[in-house]
Amino acid sequence: MDELPVVVVGAGPIGLAAAAQVAERGLEPLVLEAAGEVGASVREWGHVRLFSRWSELIDPAAARLLEAQGWQRPDPAAYPTGADWVENYLEPLAAALGERVRFGARVVGVARRGRDRVVDAGRESEPLTVHVATTDGGEERITARAVIDASGTWGSPNPLGGDGLAAVGERAASDHIVYQVPDFSDPQVRTRYAGKRVAIAGSGHSALTALVGLATVAEEAPGTEIVWVLRRGTSGNVFGGGDADQLPARGALGLRAKKAAEAGYVRTVTGFRTASVESDGDGRVVLTSFEGHKTEPVDEIVVLTGFRPDLSWLSEIRLGLDPVLQAPVELAPLIDPNVHSCGTVYPHGAKELAHPEPGVFLAGMKSYGRAPTFLAMTGYEQVRSVAAAIAGDAEAAGRVELVLPETGVCGGAGLFDEPEAEKNTGGCCGAPQPELVELSAPAPREH
Repeated sequence: MDELPVVVVGAGPIGLAAAAQVAERGLEPLVLEAAGEVGASVREWGHVRLFSRWSELIDPAAARLLEAQGWQRPDPAAYPTGADWVENYLEPLAAALGERVRFGARVVGVARRGRDRVVDAGRESEPLTVHVATTDGGEERITARAVIDASGTWGSPNPLGGDGLAAVGERAASDHIVYQVPDFSDPQVRTRYAGKRVAIAGSGHSALTALVGLATVAEEAPGTEIVWVLRRGTSGNVFGGGDADQLPARGALGLRAKKAAEAGYVRTVTGFRTASVESDGDGRVVLTSFEGHKTEPVDEIVVLTGFRPDLSWLSEIRLGLDPVLQAPVELAPLIDPNVHSCGTVYPHGAKELAHPEPGVFLAGMKSYGRAPTFLAMTGYEQVRSVAAAIAGDAEAAGRVELVLPETGVCGGAGLFDEPEAEKNTGGCCGAPQPELVELSAPAPREH
Protein backbone atom coordinates (compact mmCIF):
# COMPACT_ATOMS: atom_id res chain seq x y z
CA MET A 1 0.00 0.00 0.00
CA ASP A 2 3.03 2.33 0.09
CA GLU A 3 2.31 3.52 -3.43
CA LEU A 4 -1.30 4.45 -2.67
CA PRO A 5 -2.32 8.02 -1.76
CA VAL A 6 -3.44 9.28 1.62
CA VAL A 7 -6.92 10.59 0.87
CA VAL A 8 -7.89 13.77 2.71
CA VAL A 9 -11.59 14.68 2.71
CA GLY A 10 -12.19 18.43 2.65
CA ALA A 11 -10.14 21.36 1.32
CA GLY A 12 -10.55 23.58 4.35
CA PRO A 13 -7.81 24.80 6.71
CA ILE A 14 -7.29 21.44 8.43
CA GLY A 15 -7.63 19.34 5.28
CA LEU A 16 -5.05 21.37 3.38
CA ALA A 17 -2.75 21.33 6.41
CA ALA A 18 -3.08 17.54 6.50
CA ALA A 19 -2.07 17.38 2.83
CA ALA A 20 0.97 19.58 3.47
CA GLN A 21 2.02 17.46 6.44
CA VAL A 22 1.56 14.22 4.47
CA ALA A 23 3.52 15.58 1.51
CA GLU A 24 6.35 16.71 3.77
CA ARG A 25 6.57 13.12 4.98
CA GLY A 26 7.24 11.96 1.43
CA LEU A 27 3.79 10.43 1.01
CA GLU A 28 1.28 11.36 -1.67
CA PRO A 29 -1.84 13.22 -0.48
CA LEU A 30 -5.04 13.50 -2.49
CA VAL A 31 -7.53 16.09 -1.24
CA LEU A 32 -11.13 15.55 -2.30
CA GLU A 33 -13.40 18.59 -2.02
CA ALA A 34 -17.11 18.49 -2.81
CA ALA A 35 -17.31 22.19 -3.62
CA GLY A 36 -15.81 23.89 -6.64
CA GLU A 37 -13.37 26.00 -4.64
CA VAL A 38 -11.10 25.89 -1.64
CA GLY A 39 -12.38 26.85 1.81
CA ALA A 40 -16.04 26.67 0.78
CA SER A 41 -17.33 26.67 4.35
CA VAL A 42 -15.03 29.49 5.46
CA ARG A 43 -16.28 31.60 2.55
CA GLU A 44 -19.81 31.38 3.94
CA TRP A 45 -18.72 33.27 7.05
CA GLY A 46 -16.02 35.28 5.29
CA HIS A 47 -17.44 38.56 6.63
CA VAL A 48 -16.60 37.58 10.20
CA ARG A 49 -13.23 38.42 11.75
CA LEU A 50 -11.50 35.58 13.56
CA PHE A 51 -10.40 35.97 17.16
CA SER A 52 -7.13 34.19 16.37
CA ARG A 53 -4.17 36.09 14.94
CA TRP A 54 -2.46 35.09 11.71
CA SER A 55 0.31 33.55 13.82
CA GLU A 56 -2.24 31.02 15.11
CA LEU A 57 -3.89 30.30 11.77
CA ILE A 58 -1.04 28.98 9.61
CA ASP A 59 0.11 25.37 9.73
CA PRO A 60 3.93 25.05 9.98
CA ALA A 61 4.27 22.49 7.16
CA ALA A 62 1.96 24.54 4.96
CA ALA A 63 4.06 27.64 5.64
CA ARG A 64 7.24 25.82 4.61
CA LEU A 65 5.61 24.66 1.39
CA LEU A 66 4.32 28.15 0.60
CA GLU A 67 7.51 30.01 1.49
CA ALA A 68 9.49 27.75 -0.84
CA GLN A 69 7.35 29.24 -3.63
CA GLY A 70 7.86 32.86 -2.60
CA TRP A 71 4.71 33.34 -0.51
CA GLN A 72 4.77 36.31 1.87
CA ARG A 73 3.49 35.52 5.34
CA PRO A 74 0.75 37.95 6.53
CA ASP A 75 1.39 40.15 9.56
CA PRO A 76 1.42 37.60 12.40
CA ALA A 77 -0.22 40.03 14.83
CA ALA A 78 -3.18 40.88 12.57
CA TYR A 79 -6.66 39.40 12.82
CA PRO A 80 -7.98 38.23 9.43
CA THR A 81 -11.57 37.81 8.37
CA GLY A 82 -12.67 34.47 6.99
CA ALA A 83 -12.35 35.97 3.51
CA ASP A 84 -8.77 37.08 4.30
CA TRP A 85 -7.93 33.57 5.49
CA VAL A 86 -9.14 32.13 2.20
CA GLU A 87 -7.51 34.69 -0.07
CA ASN A 88 -4.13 35.02 1.62
CA TYR A 89 -3.58 31.47 2.85
CA LEU A 90 -5.98 28.76 1.67
CA GLU A 91 -6.00 29.71 -2.01
CA PRO A 92 -2.19 29.96 -2.25
CA LEU A 93 -1.87 26.69 -0.33
CA ALA A 94 -4.25 24.86 -2.66
CA ALA A 95 -2.32 26.26 -5.63
CA ALA A 96 0.96 25.06 -4.10
CA LEU A 97 -0.48 21.56 -3.67
CA GLY A 98 -1.59 21.66 -7.30
CA GLU A 99 -3.17 18.50 -8.71
CA ARG A 100 -3.14 16.95 -5.27
CA VAL A 101 -6.39 18.88 -4.67
CA ARG A 102 -9.49 17.86 -6.63
CA PHE A 103 -12.66 19.94 -6.63
CA GLY A 104 -16.19 18.79 -7.41
CA ALA A 105 -15.44 15.40 -5.86
CA ARG A 106 -17.92 14.52 -3.12
CA VAL A 107 -16.99 11.53 -0.95
CA VAL A 108 -20.11 9.40 -0.51
CA GLY A 109 -18.57 6.37 1.21
CA VAL A 110 -15.42 4.79 2.62
CA ALA A 111 -14.91 1.06 3.10
CA ARG A 112 -12.27 -1.63 3.41
CA ARG A 113 -11.68 -3.04 -0.07
CA GLY A 114 -14.07 -5.91 -0.75
CA ARG A 115 -15.34 -6.04 2.83
CA ASP A 116 -18.27 -4.52 4.67
CA ARG A 117 -17.94 -3.59 8.33
CA VAL A 118 -18.98 -7.07 9.51
CA VAL A 119 -16.00 -8.90 7.94
CA ASP A 120 -12.95 -9.27 10.19
CA ALA A 121 -10.48 -10.80 7.74
CA GLY A 122 -8.21 -8.45 5.82
CA ARG A 123 -8.86 -5.26 7.71
CA GLU A 124 -5.14 -4.88 8.44
CA SER A 125 -3.86 -5.89 5.00
CA GLU A 126 -6.42 -4.61 2.52
CA PRO A 127 -6.46 -0.93 1.46
CA LEU A 128 -9.37 1.43 1.88
CA THR A 129 -11.69 2.37 -0.97
CA VAL A 130 -13.11 5.88 -1.21
CA HIS A 131 -16.31 6.22 -3.22
CA VAL A 132 -16.65 9.56 -4.97
CA ALA A 133 -19.52 11.26 -6.80
CA THR A 134 -18.47 13.92 -9.32
CA THR A 135 -20.34 17.02 -10.41
CA ASP A 136 -20.99 15.57 -13.88
CA GLY A 137 -22.94 12.69 -12.36
CA GLY A 138 -20.08 10.22 -12.57
CA GLU A 139 -18.87 7.76 -9.95
CA GLU A 140 -15.33 6.85 -9.00
CA ARG A 141 -13.62 4.51 -6.58
CA ILE A 142 -10.19 5.52 -5.25
CA THR A 143 -7.93 3.07 -3.44
CA ALA A 144 -6.12 4.62 -0.46
CA ARG A 145 -3.56 3.63 2.17
CA ALA A 146 -5.23 5.90 4.74
CA VAL A 147 -8.09 8.38 5.00
CA ILE A 148 -8.10 11.64 6.96
CA ASP A 149 -11.63 13.00 7.26
CA ALA A 150 -11.33 16.78 7.68
CA SER A 151 -14.74 17.57 6.20
CA GLY A 152 -15.81 19.57 9.25
CA THR A 153 -19.34 20.04 10.57
CA TRP A 154 -20.44 23.27 8.88
CA GLY A 155 -22.93 21.49 6.66
CA SER A 156 -24.79 19.97 9.62
CA PRO A 157 -25.98 22.75 11.93
CA ASN A 158 -27.90 21.77 15.03
CA PRO A 159 -31.62 22.56 14.86
CA LEU A 160 -33.54 25.02 17.00
CA GLY A 161 -35.38 22.21 18.78
CA GLY A 162 -34.24 21.77 22.37
CA ASP A 163 -34.16 17.95 22.17
CA GLY A 164 -31.64 17.82 19.32
CA LEU A 165 -34.30 17.36 16.64
CA ALA A 166 -36.07 20.01 14.61
CA ALA A 167 -38.78 21.75 16.59
CA VAL A 168 -42.34 21.18 15.45
CA GLY A 169 -42.94 23.76 12.74
CA GLU A 170 -39.24 24.59 12.37
CA ARG A 171 -39.07 23.43 8.76
CA ALA A 172 -42.34 25.14 7.89
CA ALA A 173 -40.95 28.39 9.31
CA SER A 174 -37.72 28.15 7.28
CA ASP A 175 -38.35 31.52 5.60
CA HIS A 176 -37.90 33.14 9.02
CA ILE A 177 -34.78 31.16 10.06
CA VAL A 178 -31.06 31.24 9.26
CA TYR A 179 -28.42 28.94 10.75
CA GLN A 180 -25.32 31.12 10.46
CA VAL A 181 -24.17 34.59 11.50
CA PRO A 182 -25.77 37.08 9.11
CA ASP A 183 -23.55 39.57 7.28
CA PHE A 184 -24.98 42.74 8.77
CA SER A 185 -22.64 44.84 6.62
CA ASP A 186 -24.57 43.71 3.54
CA PRO A 187 -27.34 46.31 2.93
CA GLN A 188 -29.80 43.67 1.78
CA VAL A 189 -29.18 41.53 4.86
CA ARG A 190 -29.30 44.56 7.11
CA THR A 191 -32.69 45.50 5.69
CA ARG A 192 -34.01 42.05 6.54
CA TYR A 193 -33.33 42.60 10.26
CA ALA A 194 -33.55 46.38 10.73
CA GLY A 195 -36.61 47.48 12.66
CA LYS A 196 -37.59 43.86 13.35
CA ARG A 197 -37.85 41.73 16.47
CA VAL A 198 -35.20 39.05 16.11
CA ALA A 199 -34.62 35.95 18.25
CA ILE A 200 -31.02 34.75 18.55
CA ALA A 201 -30.80 31.17 19.83
CA GLY A 202 -27.44 29.95 21.15
CA SER A 203 -24.71 30.80 23.64
CA GLY A 204 -21.43 30.16 21.78
CA HIS A 205 -19.16 32.68 20.10
CA SER A 206 -21.18 32.62 16.89
CA ALA A 207 -24.22 33.69 18.91
CA LEU A 208 -22.19 36.40 20.63
CA THR A 209 -20.96 37.64 17.26
CA ALA A 210 -24.53 37.84 15.94
CA LEU A 211 -25.61 39.61 19.12
CA VAL A 212 -22.93 42.27 18.72
CA GLY A 213 -23.67 42.71 15.02
CA LEU A 214 -27.40 43.00 15.50
CA ALA A 215 -26.87 45.42 18.38
CA THR A 216 -25.12 47.81 15.98
CA VAL A 217 -28.14 47.54 13.67
CA ALA A 218 -30.43 48.32 16.60
CA GLU A 219 -28.46 51.46 17.40
CA GLU A 220 -29.13 52.82 13.92
CA ALA A 221 -32.56 51.37 13.17
CA PRO A 222 -35.30 52.26 15.71
CA GLY A 223 -37.61 49.39 16.49
CA THR A 224 -34.96 46.70 16.20
CA GLU A 225 -35.37 44.35 19.15
CA ILE A 226 -33.28 41.36 20.17
CA VAL A 227 -34.62 38.38 22.10
CA TRP A 228 -31.68 36.22 23.19
CA VAL A 229 -32.87 32.66 23.79
CA LEU A 230 -30.63 30.55 26.05
CA ARG A 231 -31.19 26.92 26.95
CA ARG A 232 -29.11 27.25 30.09
CA GLY A 233 -30.76 28.55 33.24
CA THR A 234 -28.48 31.59 33.52
CA SER A 235 -26.13 33.54 31.29
CA GLY A 236 -23.33 32.58 33.73
CA ASN A 237 -19.89 32.51 32.07
CA VAL A 238 -21.28 32.63 28.54
CA PHE A 239 -19.16 35.74 27.87
CA GLY A 240 -15.84 33.93 28.38
CA GLY A 241 -12.62 35.09 30.00
CA GLY A 242 -12.81 38.80 29.19
CA ASP A 243 -9.60 40.70 29.91
CA ALA A 244 -8.00 37.51 31.27
CA ASP A 245 -8.36 35.66 27.98
CA GLN A 246 -5.04 34.79 26.33
CA LEU A 247 -6.75 35.25 22.96
CA PRO A 248 -7.45 38.99 23.37
CA ALA A 249 -9.93 39.30 20.51
CA ARG A 250 -11.93 36.41 21.94
CA GLY A 251 -12.06 38.14 25.28
CA ALA A 252 -13.00 41.45 23.63
CA LEU A 253 -15.85 39.76 21.80
CA GLY A 254 -17.24 38.45 25.07
CA LEU A 255 -17.02 41.89 26.68
CA ARG A 256 -18.81 43.58 23.79
CA ALA A 257 -21.47 40.89 23.72
CA LYS A 258 -22.00 41.39 27.45
CA LYS A 259 -22.57 45.09 26.85
CA ALA A 260 -25.03 44.24 24.09
CA ALA A 261 -26.90 41.81 26.34
CA GLU A 262 -27.17 44.46 29.03
CA ALA A 263 -28.47 47.15 26.67
CA GLY A 264 -32.08 48.25 26.84
CA TYR A 265 -33.07 46.70 23.53
CA VAL A 266 -31.82 43.20 24.38
CA ARG A 267 -34.04 40.87 26.36
CA THR A 268 -32.72 37.56 27.59
CA VAL A 269 -34.77 34.40 27.93
CA THR A 270 -33.04 31.71 29.98
CA GLY A 271 -33.93 28.07 30.55
CA PHE A 272 -35.85 27.97 27.27
CA ARG A 273 -35.70 24.76 25.23
CA THR A 274 -37.73 25.21 22.08
CA ALA A 275 -40.40 22.62 21.34
CA SER A 276 -42.29 24.32 18.51
CA VAL A 277 -42.36 27.27 16.16
CA GLU A 278 -45.82 28.50 15.25
CA SER A 279 -47.20 31.27 13.06
CA ASP A 280 -49.02 34.01 14.94
CA GLY A 281 -51.25 34.56 11.90
CA ASP A 282 -49.81 38.02 11.35
CA GLY A 283 -46.56 37.25 9.55
CA ARG A 284 -44.54 36.52 12.68
CA VAL A 285 -43.69 33.33 14.57
CA VAL A 286 -43.82 32.36 18.24
CA LEU A 287 -41.43 29.99 19.98
CA THR A 288 -42.89 27.63 22.60
CA SER A 289 -40.75 25.74 25.11
CA PHE A 290 -41.22 22.19 26.34
CA GLU A 291 -42.59 23.70 29.56
CA GLY A 292 -45.25 25.60 27.62
CA HIS A 293 -43.67 29.05 27.90
CA LYS A 294 -43.93 31.29 24.85
CA THR A 295 -41.87 34.12 23.45
CA GLU A 296 -43.54 37.18 22.07
CA PRO A 297 -43.95 37.05 18.27
CA VAL A 298 -40.66 37.52 16.37
CA ASP A 299 -39.98 38.41 12.74
CA GLU A 300 -36.74 36.47 12.32
CA ILE A 301 -34.79 33.72 14.10
CA VAL A 302 -31.01 33.28 14.00
CA VAL A 303 -30.22 29.75 15.14
CA LEU A 304 -26.61 29.34 16.33
CA THR A 305 -26.80 26.23 18.48
CA GLY A 306 -23.69 24.49 17.19
CA PHE A 307 -23.01 21.74 14.69
CA ARG A 308 -22.79 17.97 14.52
CA PRO A 309 -20.75 15.58 12.35
CA ASP A 310 -22.20 13.87 9.29
CA LEU A 311 -21.25 10.21 9.81
CA SER A 312 -23.60 8.74 7.21
CA TRP A 313 -20.94 8.09 4.59
CA LEU A 314 -18.69 6.34 7.14
CA SER A 315 -21.25 3.63 7.89
CA GLU A 316 -19.01 0.79 6.61
CA ILE A 317 -16.03 1.90 8.68
CA ARG A 318 -15.47 0.67 12.22
CA LEU A 319 -15.39 3.89 14.17
CA GLY A 320 -14.81 4.13 17.89
CA LEU A 321 -17.01 7.04 18.88
CA ASP A 322 -18.18 8.30 22.24
CA PRO A 323 -21.95 7.74 22.47
CA VAL A 324 -22.56 11.25 23.76
CA LEU A 325 -20.25 13.57 21.82
CA GLN A 326 -19.74 11.42 18.69
CA ALA A 327 -16.02 12.12 19.03
CA PRO A 328 -13.25 9.47 19.18
CA VAL A 329 -13.48 7.66 22.51
CA GLU A 330 -9.97 8.65 23.60
CA LEU A 331 -10.60 12.30 22.78
CA ALA A 332 -14.13 12.72 24.15
CA PRO A 333 -13.23 12.98 27.87
CA LEU A 334 -10.75 15.75 27.04
CA ILE A 335 -13.23 17.97 25.22
CA ASP A 336 -16.52 17.39 27.03
CA PRO A 337 -18.07 20.89 27.14
CA ASN A 338 -19.71 20.04 30.47
CA VAL A 339 -16.22 19.90 31.96
CA HIS A 340 -13.72 21.66 29.72
CA SER A 341 -13.02 24.85 27.84
CA CYS A 342 -10.30 24.82 25.20
CA GLY A 343 -7.80 26.09 27.77
CA THR A 344 -8.05 22.79 29.65
CA VAL A 345 -7.76 20.54 26.57
CA TYR A 346 -4.19 19.41 26.11
CA PRO A 347 -2.77 19.02 22.57
CA HIS A 348 -3.47 15.61 21.11
CA GLY A 349 -2.87 13.58 17.99
CA ALA A 350 -2.95 10.14 16.41
CA LYS A 351 -3.30 8.23 19.69
CA GLU A 352 -6.48 10.05 20.71
CA LEU A 353 -7.86 10.11 17.15
CA ALA A 354 -7.36 6.42 16.33
CA HIS A 355 -10.30 4.13 15.55
CA PRO A 356 -10.70 0.35 15.43
CA GLU A 357 -10.46 0.73 11.63
CA PRO A 358 -6.74 0.95 10.75
CA GLY A 359 -5.68 3.99 8.78
CA VAL A 360 -8.82 6.07 9.37
CA PHE A 361 -8.70 9.36 11.26
CA LEU A 362 -11.25 12.10 11.89
CA ALA A 363 -9.44 15.43 12.24
CA GLY A 364 -10.31 19.06 12.76
CA MET A 365 -13.75 20.17 13.85
CA LYS A 366 -15.26 16.83 12.85
CA SER A 367 -13.06 15.04 15.39
CA TYR A 368 -14.75 17.09 18.12
CA GLY A 369 -18.15 15.66 17.26
CA ARG A 370 -20.75 17.77 19.03
CA ALA A 371 -18.29 19.60 21.26
CA PRO A 372 -18.29 23.26 20.20
CA THR A 373 -14.82 24.35 21.33
CA PHE A 374 -12.04 24.18 18.76
CA LEU A 375 -8.99 26.12 17.61
CA ALA A 376 -7.18 25.86 14.27
CA MET A 377 -3.93 25.33 16.14
CA THR A 378 -5.39 22.19 17.68
CA GLY A 379 -6.28 20.84 14.24
CA TYR A 380 -2.81 21.55 12.88
CA GLU A 381 -1.25 19.62 15.74
CA GLN A 382 -3.68 16.77 15.10
CA VAL A 383 -2.73 16.35 11.46
CA ARG A 384 0.98 16.72 12.15
CA SER A 385 0.75 13.76 14.50
CA VAL A 386 -1.54 11.78 12.19
CA ALA A 387 0.76 12.26 9.19
CA ALA A 388 3.68 11.04 11.30
CA ALA A 389 1.70 7.97 12.37
CA ILE A 390 0.73 7.12 8.79
CA ALA A 391 4.40 7.45 7.79
CA GLY A 392 5.38 5.04 10.56
CA ASP A 393 7.16 7.60 12.77
CA ALA A 394 5.70 6.65 16.14
CA GLU A 395 8.06 8.91 18.08
CA ALA A 396 6.98 12.03 16.20
CA ALA A 397 3.33 11.00 16.32
CA GLY A 398 3.46 10.86 20.11
CA ARG A 399 5.38 14.09 20.56
CA VAL A 400 3.59 17.30 21.61
CA GLU A 401 4.58 20.35 19.59
CA LEU A 402 1.94 22.87 20.64
CA VAL A 403 1.11 25.11 23.58
CA LEU A 404 -2.49 26.36 23.60
CA PRO A 405 -3.82 29.66 24.99
CA GLU A 406 -5.54 29.36 28.33
CA THR A 407 -8.77 30.63 29.88
CA GLY A 408 -12.04 31.58 28.30
CA VAL A 409 -14.04 29.36 26.00
CA CYS A 410 -13.42 28.64 22.33
CA GLY A 411 -15.46 28.12 19.23
CA GLY A 412 -17.18 30.47 16.86
CA ALA A 413 -15.56 33.62 15.54
CA GLY A 414 -14.74 37.19 16.39
CA LEU A 415 -15.94 40.67 15.52
CA PHE A 416 -17.08 41.77 12.09
CA ASP A 417 -15.00 44.78 11.28
CA GLU A 418 -12.47 45.60 13.98
CA PRO A 419 -8.90 44.40 13.37
CA GLU A 420 -7.88 46.04 16.61
CA ALA A 421 -10.71 44.38 18.48
CA GLU A 422 -8.61 43.67 21.52
CA LYS A 423 -8.07 47.41 22.01
CA ASN A 424 -11.69 48.44 21.60
CA THR A 425 -13.75 48.73 24.71
CA GLY A 426 -16.32 51.16 23.37
CA GLY A 427 -18.82 50.77 20.59
CA CYS A 428 -22.16 49.13 20.58
CA CYS A 429 -24.75 49.39 23.23
CA GLY A 430 -25.66 52.10 25.66
CA ALA A 431 -25.66 52.13 29.44
CA PRO A 432 -26.44 48.77 31.01
CA GLN A 433 -30.19 48.30 31.28
CA PRO A 434 -30.71 44.56 31.73
CA GLU A 435 -34.19 43.33 31.04
CA LEU A 436 -35.61 39.83 31.31
CA VAL A 437 -38.48 38.60 29.23
CA GLU A 438 -41.54 37.59 31.17
CA LEU A 439 -42.58 34.23 29.82
CA SER A 440 -46.24 33.45 29.51
CA ALA A 441 -47.67 30.01 30.07
CA PRO A 442 -50.44 28.88 27.73
CA ALA A 443 -53.96 29.74 28.80
CA PRO A 444 -55.86 26.83 30.36
CA ARG A 445 -58.29 25.06 28.09
CA GLU A 446 -61.85 24.16 28.94
CA HIS A 447 -62.78 20.53 28.44
